[in-house]
Amino acid sequence: MEQKIIMPRIEFEMPITDLVLELEKLRYKILKGTTHPLVFSQMKSIFHMLESIGSSRIEGNNTTIMDYVESTKISGNSNLTWNEQIQEIVNIEKATSFIEEAIDAEPISIHFIKELHAITVDSLSSNKEGCNRRGDFRNNNVRISGSDHTPPNFMEVEPLMRDLVDFLNTTTLPKYDLIKICIAHHRFVWIHPFENGNGRVVRLFTYALLLKNVFKSKQRIINPTAVFCSDRNEYYNHLSYADSYTNEGLIKWCEYVLQGLKNEIEKIDRLMDYSYLRENILIPSMNDALSNKYISDVEYSILKTAINSRNQEIQAGDIKKIFPSKSSSDISRMIKSLIGKKMLMPISERGRKYVVSFGNNYLLRSILTSLDQNGFLPLNH
Repeated sequence: MEQKIIMPRIEFEMPITDLVLELEKLRYKILKGTTHPLVFSQMKSIFHMLESIGSSRIEGNNTTIMDYVESTKISGNSNLTWNEQIQEIVNIEKATSFIEEAIDAEPISIHFIKELHAITVDSLSSNKEGCNRRGDFRNNNVRISGSDHTPPNFMEVEPLMRDLVDFLNTTTLPKYDLIKICIAHHRFVWIHPFENGNGRVVRLFTYALLLKNVFKSKQRIINPTAVFCSDRNEYYNHLSYADSYTNEGLIKWCEYVLQGLKNEIEKIDRLMDYSYLRENILIPSMNDALSNKYISDVEYSILKTAINSRNQEIQAGDIKKIFPSKSSSDISRMIKSLIGKKMLMPISERGRKYVVSFGNNYLLRSILTSLDQNGFLPLNH
């Protein structure tokens, strides 16, 4: 018998009501971040990377954050190992970028979901994490390893996915938006529409829904996979609660997702407060980089000056104050060297003002160390 999409019945006194109300406050909170847009953009890119690694690790990919940084962030090193596990993570990063670029113009549709799948399994072997039907629904019946749930017959996949898209695109009161996303995530997993890659795609799909329907400001970092990747078994256990399609099971699943999302958003929103970012992440990162000899004393002095400046920018005159004996040409060479090493970046194409850059692999290591020490990295990294 076909199982219809069900929205749970929520009563006012239930804990889930408090969660929804608290997330609604975060949803409409005016973000008055003090972090420089270019610095914030780089932090956002780091969290996209963490999101991609976390999503792949849920599926058994054992690449660590540092493995991935070593393999993708160092140019010109012929000794690096590029394998399918690295490609899997790269694909998720590409899919995340596709979502950010397309989400304002693209409706949530069957075509959009299939495109996410096509990007996710691109260049991966079908006997591993790829798929014979790249960007298309499965044409055979499947079983899910370790699960009691048997996905629907393959002939039902297309109509069930259309029902899911219709469910999402049906206008309801805003207070139901978050609950709908929780239900949509479970429903997608329940249908299991693709031969392979369902887990990766559903987490991307959830990110797209949050960006499209709830947290529309791109000035916020949304990292939904962190909700699921901290404890893989807990994630699957809560999915199985929802498989029952009882009101209690669906509410348990929604509470799990919303509590994790609330915790993650509150934590990451702190990075928009530059005083917090500077004192807890950036300065400790520079100290770590210096102590590990990733950067020189001269580089440390320049980068710390940029970080401590009122507008988070530095220019030649500021460096001249640090090194008064240096000539203008010496200062220019120092700036050029730091740009070449991806430790500074100009704020505009021909600008003469610069902000600190995390594009340098060694600085990125130190940034990740500071993020880890402040609880921003997944537990199993």
